[in-house]
Amino acid sequence: MSRIPQRFIDDLLARTDIVEIINERVPLKRSGHEFKACCPFHDEKTPSFYVSPQKQFYHCFGCGAHGTALGFLMDYDHLDFVEAIETLAGQLGLDVPREGGGEATPRRDDGRDALYAALEAAGQWYRQQLPQHPQAVDYLKQRGLDGETAKRFGLGYAPAGWDGLLRALGGRHSREHLEQAGLLARKDERVYDRFRERIMFPIRDTRGRIIGFGGRVLGDGTPKYLNSNETALFHKGRELYGLYEARQSRAPLDSMLIVEGYMDVIGLAQLGVNNAVATLGTATTREHLQRLFRIVDRLVFCFDGDRAGRQAAWRALEQAIPVMADGREATFLFLPEGEDPDSFVRRHGREAFDQLLREATPLSRFLLDELTERHPGATMEARAALLHEANGLLRELEDGALKTQLVDALAMETRINPERIAQTLRSEAKSPEGEARRPSVNRSQSVHRTPIRTAIALLLAHPKLTAGLPEVDELPSDDGIQGLPLLHELLETVRTSPNITTAGLLERWRGRPELPHLTRLLEWTVIPGDEALAAEFRDAIERIREQHVSQRLDALLAHARRHELDAAQKQELNDLLTRTRSARRD
Repeated sequence: MSRIPQRFIDDLLARTDIVEIINERVPLKRSGHEFKACCPFHDEKTPSFYVSPQKQFYHCFGCGAHGTALGFLMDYDHLDFVEAIETLAGQLGLDVPREGGGEATPRRDDGRDALYAALEAAGQWYRQQLPQHPQAVDYLKQRGLDGETAKRFGLGYAPAGWDGLLRALGGRHSREHLEQAGLLARKDERVYDRFRERIMFPIRDTRGRIIGFGGRVLGDGTPKYLNSNETALFHKGRELYGLYEARQSRAPLDSMLIVEGYMDVIGLAQLGVNNAVATLGTATTREHLQRLFRIVDRLVFCFDGDRAGRQAAWRALEQAIPVMADGREATFLFLPEGEDPDSFVRRHGREAFDQLLREATPLSRFLLDELTERHPGATMEARAALLHEANGLLRELEDGALKTQLVDALAMETRINPERIAQTLRSEAKSPEGEARRPSVNRSQSVHRTPIRTAIALLLAHPKLTAGLPEVDELPSDDGIQGLPLLHELLETVRTSPNITTAGLLERWRGRPELPHLTRLLEWTVIPGDEALAAEFRDAIERIREQHVSQRLDALLAHARRHELDAAQKQELNDLLTRTRSARRD
């Protein structure tokens, strides 16, 4: 069985900057000695996700997500342990070594492989069903799609019936896995196919693996579109339909077009517009935009020109502003009434559509136009209301040229000095409403601070702390104190791997029951400065020794009340009493 050498993993984590890894996926802002952002693992408006460059560790005070760079890649990019290592190694230009023979490598045994296999089998079955149902083929032809495009996007069909998929796959895939993959639904004790009489659109992750499906009903049934439910693989707020296919196309991606429907993505691709994606039945989220801005610098939102379209565009703008930065561009394209992107290109041609893209309304212009429409009039009250709403948006915008220009434009619109507006933004950013402050956590209530826990927390955060501290050699060796074996194991790891980092230490405990406890202890605030750290660690070790002495004295005295002590026990008791009296005199 082959495995990745532990020394390589330690070295890889030592050479990896977790801030850089996370910032490529979730834009971070400096907050003192740390970096912060809105958590990518749950919805929130006030940042509670913190990344420590010193500890090489992230933690969300909202949902509790935490880990190292490896853990972040596993959870955010949906990679297994080996894939995450290979990703980090690839960014550093390193080959991943293996020890031993065979092809087996450490993997997370969390059942995901079975879900991927079930989804792939379902996609194949849906594709096989499509040519057997003329009504489905006719629908696609009516929408102008050809066979090559349908094949490229893996389109299929879920026929009528409650258990067609279940009967087709039930012999090779367990009912439990089919349900966990979102292919089956349950009502009371009844389990049945989730998708029936629908054109099926496989949704793929960045590696091309099917993670879910969208189904478009034939006829007038409801809902018109049905997506897979949230599963271990599929999260609507993160994924984008067509992103994998867009990245696989040979066309250069200098911008991304965000449209409203699956058929828009596919129809545009058939007409040569290969840079379109769609959200999965949800409004555009901040995470969607962060993913796209990691690929391109320009996004174009495409909406209907009616009031509903402009309202959807405003919601997209609210999500876009916090991820905008100098060098990034977001624009809004509003189509003529009755048109969607696919029909517009078919009717007016690719050149006319490209012209619309070039003339799309910049985010700044759309923001100002909407604000003046929402707060019309030249009264002081209308201007104050406009400025109040604008401030709520702009305080989320990163400082830079775009923010400066928007402040100047607002100053002209409201006839207020731009410096006064900038001052208001700065003051609101420091207010309880505007400040995205680190949530306070009363750790004394959640985890009682003991000498053992203090020593472990210090050692985790500062693995080199014990170098040159003779007190460590005087640590009791027996396991009568809870947590002492774990501290000894940490000390031995640090001794044998003197260059190990905090992240490296945590990864040594991946998959072990102690890991959640270690990560909680790592969040404790410790005294800065090498001398202060060493003093606190020495004090913790001394209190552990005192605790050991106290427990041993109690045990010997209790034994003496029931039985006569032997010579060794009497000598030990005498030594402990002498030591205790000496400590009291000191």
